[in-house]
Parts: sequence; C-alpha cells; structure tokens
Amino acid sequence: MNEKTHLDLFSGIGGFALAAKWNGYRTVGFCDNEPYAQAVLKKHWPEVPCHKDIREVRGELYAGVTLLTGGFPCQPFSDVGRKRGQADDRYLWPEMFRVICEARPTWVLGENVAGIKNMALDQALSDLEGKDYEVQSFVIPACAVNAPHRRDRVWICAMDVAESKSLRVGRRSCQGGERWEGLVQKEQEGREMGSKAEGCCSSIGEWSEESESSICRILDGVSNRVDRCHALGNAIVPQVAAEIIRCINKIMEDNK
Repeated sequence: MNEKTHLDLFSGIGGFALAAKWNGYRTVGFCDNEPYAQAVLKKHWPEVPCHKDIREVRGELYAGVTLLTGGFPCQPFSDVGRKRGQADDRYLWPEMFRVICEARPTWVLGENVAGIKNMALDQALSDLEGKDYEVQSFVIPACAVNAPHRRDRVWICAMDVAESKSLRVGRRSCQGGERWEGLVQKEQEGREMGSKAEGCCSSIGEWSEESESSICRILDGVSNRVDRCHALGNAIVPQVAAEIIRCINKIMEDNK
C-alpha cells in the first residue's frame, strides 16, 4: 500500500497535521511564520521541517504529495477586519495556489472564514478548476462535530482530475454528489445545530480533555498565555478536518 503523505501550509499549531495523522497520513512539511506556532510544531513533530515564509516554499520539493492543506490568512475576509479582500496584503491564496501548482498534490483541502464566500471563494475555486482539479466547497461549523461553539468555516476540497477518472465531483457539474454525501450531511447538521451553540461554556464536556479548548478561560496576564490563546483562535478544529479527510480516504478506496 502506498504511503499517504501530507504537506501543511499556514500550519498554526498543527490542527491539519493532527487530523491527517488520525487518518493515516505522514506530514512531510510545515509552513508558518509565527515563532509560537513554530515552537509547538517542533515539539510535536520534531522530525518535520518547518518553512518560515510561504513565499519561500518550493512546491517541487513536495511533488506528488497526497494531500496539501492550508488555512490561509482570514484577516482579509473577517467580519472583525476591514474586509479588503484581495486588496489586502495578507491575501495569500495566490502563494498557496502557486505551491499547489508546483507540488501537484492529489488532494487539496483549504479552510477560511465564512466571509470569503462573497470576496474570494469563486477566485480560489476557479483557480483550482483551471488547473484540472475537481472542486467542492462546504460550510461546516465546529458545532457539527459537537464542539461547544459555532465557528462557521468554509472548507475547499479539490481532487486532481487525473485521479477522478470518469467520476466527476466538481461543484458546478455535481452539486454535492454521492461521493461527498458524508460531508453534505455534516454541513446540514451544522446548520441545524448552530442555534444550540450560542453559549460556548454550556456543553464543554468531552471537549475539555480532547481539544483543550480555552475559549472560555480567563487570561492571567502571562505573555505565553496570550500567545496560546491567539494560536487557538487562529487554529482549525481538527475534528472537522478529520471528517473531511476521512471522506477523502473513502473516495480513494472507492477509486481503486
């Protein structure tokens, strides 16, 4: 059986890498520009190289990787920002797309805030389709995996057309499609559960141990706690990514 490999861009504290590990992938590279995140990645994945600037990542070094992930910066689209979109100098989708073109992964999984839908999502999807990827996007919130908060996020899934063969799952040619049925269901569950996730401390339960969520904690004034909360705020929910990667694995198995 061929090894499943994973390249993670805009890695943060390793949410995508954790989700990939749960699904049998070996992470071969990270990229993040924040020292605190770099330290966390080095602690948990000491053998994996970490690039410090997306502009310096050469995709050719990772040619043929199975899965490329990235939660590219959300500030250009966030409701708490100026919403400058593609005019913002923190708009780094073009750099992620460049690495995708150079590495040519079988699968791409991107993540961003819901605000991207009206500002740059079509551009990202069109870019991928223009390079012969079949693309599907979903809005799956954290509460869809029983997290104690809503946290709506757009997830961009893309598969190399060469791998899809005669099975088409593009967002335009197949709205959802049977192969994405599990994720379409998660998207629907998220909508239904959204109203139940308003009080983030009401159902921390099993999440407190597994994810160590500090959303409801109080800052104690120590600088590394501030860094930690900032990192958690920027992080993806790995349980959501794990559901998507699980679906990806199933599609690969069905294609064999």
